[in-house]
Amino acid sequence: MDRSQLYISTVSAGCDETAARYGLGLEIAEYCTAVNLDDHIPEVQAAAQRHRQAADRFVFHAPFNELCPAAIDPLAVRLTRHRYAQALAAARDWGCRLLVVHTGFIPTVYFPEWFVEKSVEFWREFLLQVPEDMVLCLENVMEPSPRIPVDIVRQVDDPRLRLCLDVGHANAKLSHTPVMEWVEVCRPYLRHLHLHNNAGGWDLHDPLERGTVPMETILRTLAGEGHLSYTLETLQAEENVRWLLEKGSLTL
Repeated sequence: MDRSQLYISTVSAGCDETAARYGLGLEIAEYCTAVNLDDHIPEVQAAAQRHRQAADRFVFHAPFNELCPAAIDPLAVRLTRHRYAQALAAARDWGCRLLVVHTGFIPTVYFPEWFVEKSVEFWREFLLQVPEDMVLCLENVMEPSPRIPVDIVRQVDDPRLRLCLDVGHANAKLSHTPVMEWVEVCRPYLRHLHLHNNAGGWDLHDPLERGTVPMETILRTLAGEGHLSYTLETLQAEENVRWLLEKGSLTL
């Protein structure tokens, strides 16, 4: 990948300094906490100002706690629609053309086929308000396999809805599918990736070099996909950018 394809999540310590040093983008994560879309919290405003000074391109991460497009309670669906509409407006204010949203799937709570059907209905309606030059990317979190997010995107059949493959989540204990199988199944619909590692248990957001995610293999497999973008979602920024440079996975 080249520098234009790489972003650093603002959950990473040193994100602003590292983005400015290497000319990288930032994925804005402050609004994963939905109340930050409502209230003018001084700490959030100060962080936003630092981010805008550190980078000139951004990906926006929407809120996700208690949100589900396929929720059983229709009031929960209304809340999800409201929060995603707020996130869409905020993303446009940041000049973002890519917005990351979670599927909202919870194992043992939702029957997969039903969840896909209801999600397809939600996204077909929601996309009516999404500009043609924006892409919403569904991120996997607790899905046991890529089947659910892939089926949603395939059935919606709209270029404004694609996938964000989080390789750390695909390797964590709730996933029953090898990471490279996630990569290959998601690949036709893939637009964005979240990069972090773990040992196959907890979702730790560990450094790229520490864990059982075959990070070098993933990056080598996707190296020719120029339309893809990537976000480092590790807890530290600088050391992981250096790792990508040392492995030849990033060119500046």
